[in-house]
Amino acid sequence: MMRRISLIVTAALAALTASAGTRWVSADSLPLLGKCVDPTSTSYRYQRIPDSLEHKVKRPDLFRLGRNSAGMAIRFATDAPAISLKWKSTQRNLMNHMTPTGTRGLDLYTLLPDSTWTFVQSGRPDPTKAVTETCVIKNMTPEQREYMLYLSLYDGVDSLFIGVPDGYTISVPAVPLPRAEKPIIYYGTSLTQGGCANRPGMVHTNIIGRRLNRDVVNLGFSGNGQLDLEIADVMAAVHDPALYVLDFLPNVNNQQLDTLFIPFVDILRNAHPTVPILVIEDPDYPYKRFDCTAQARVESRRELLKQIMDRLLAADPNVYFLPSPGLIGDDGEPSVDGLHFTDIGFTRYADNILPTIIQILNPNE
Repeated sequence: MMRRISLIVTAALAALTASAGTRWVSADSLPLLGKCVDPTSTSYRYQRIPDSLEHKVKRPDLFRLGRNSAGMAIRFATDAPAISLKWKSTQRNLMNHMTPTGTRGLDLYTLLPDSTWTFVQSGRPDPTKAVTETCVIKNMTPEQREYMLYLSLYDGVDSLFIGVPDGYTISVPAVPLPRAEKPIIYYGTSLTQGGCANRPGMVHTNIIGRRLNRDVVNLGFSGNGQLDLEIADVMAAVHDPALYVLDFLPNVNNQQLDTLFIPFVDILRNAHPTVPILVIEDPDYPYKRFDCTAQARVESRRELLKQIMDRLLAADPNVYFLPSPGLIGDDGEPSVDGLHFTDIGFTRYADNILPTIIQILNPNE
């Protein structure tokens, strides 16, 4: 019995020593990517839409999802051989078709000498607590590296601290990548928000951001990409966007598509007359191959979208359309539940969207 008590005391002292030997730095002091609204307009730093929308949008879920930190990332540099993370989730959200790492976790990447990003390790959340503290990587060669830390996709982050052993430094990044100017603003549904990526770095908007080394703002709202004009106002207020991507079709019915799509585009166009707008048709979900009702609904919606797009494409040379065939393949494997993507699905989606985005941004290449 005494031996057991001794072991418990020894373990507690070791944990205390480890904690005392960690220098914690608030991520509030480090650069943030993926936020397109005025920081003073939100209650939380890691919030995607302003507080003023809480009582303006028709559905409370839209505002709640706007407080999720999908697509946001912290940039920092350190020479430390180990990196710890401590963060508080605002909603403690868990879902039955998505990993806790994807829902509430964090995701650490580092910049290689050729300016590409590679995965380091994920920050796995404690599903029983609002606050998670974990050493995400250790035993590294102590040398200066640049890092990018993706935040949770389907939960909010209240506070976030990055820890390194005493004697090592954390600083703002020396390399301005991904470039923060002229962001891509990506609007959509649960797929855009990241359902059901295994970890935050695997949602296609973050994959595209890494490959282009450009900030991609994620304005995906699970079940709520319903062409709310208030969100168009948020997008239109971005100072100098490079591109708007609209990937909303799975969340709208024909009436919403017929009455809200053009006004939504008009808000963007009135603010930015020549900024390219890319509209993406919904992918070929595996489940609709067998669900006849769903297939009829999808085809009806697509036909209406094509009719509207024909008019937009004829009137505006800076509007583009990407149809669904080939976006995720036809083997049925890229989906968790027939609808939301696995990491395979997100990778294929990024692979097949990216060439169109590159062509739009660099038409002469």
